[in-house]
Amino acid sequence: QVQLVESGGTLMQAGGSLRLSCAASGRTFSPATMGWFRQAPDKAREFVGGIYWHEGLTYVIDPVKGRFSISRDVTKNTVYLQMNSLKHEDTAVYYCAAQSTASGLKRFDKYEYWGQGTQVTVSS
Repeated sequence: QVQLVESGGTLMQAGGSLRLSCAASGRTFSPATMGWFRQAPDKAREFVGGIYWHEGLTYVIDPVKGRFSISRDVTKNTVYLQMNSLKHEDTAVYYCAAQSTASGLKRFDKYEYWGQGTQVTVSS
């Protein structure tokens, strides 16, 4: 069993920067991909970006391109979401997730493991 624990969420002012972390623990951790999703109040869960774990290739959606980036530390089994130039519309609960096999980076229904989420609130 794999456990994912996000951290780093907090209240921020617009324009600020924040880094979220997602630490994995449990049995030998070797995912194919890890993704970041977010869910704002009264909105569906949205894919933000992801990383192919072994290759290190990353992808983020257009609304955050140039502001958000994803990285990982394989020695710590941790993936990061660096968020710069935060906007009010970035306010959401942010979740990380992991796939054992690469079956759709953007597909939330293809992720087997999820963290509990961390709240990011950006004041305008």
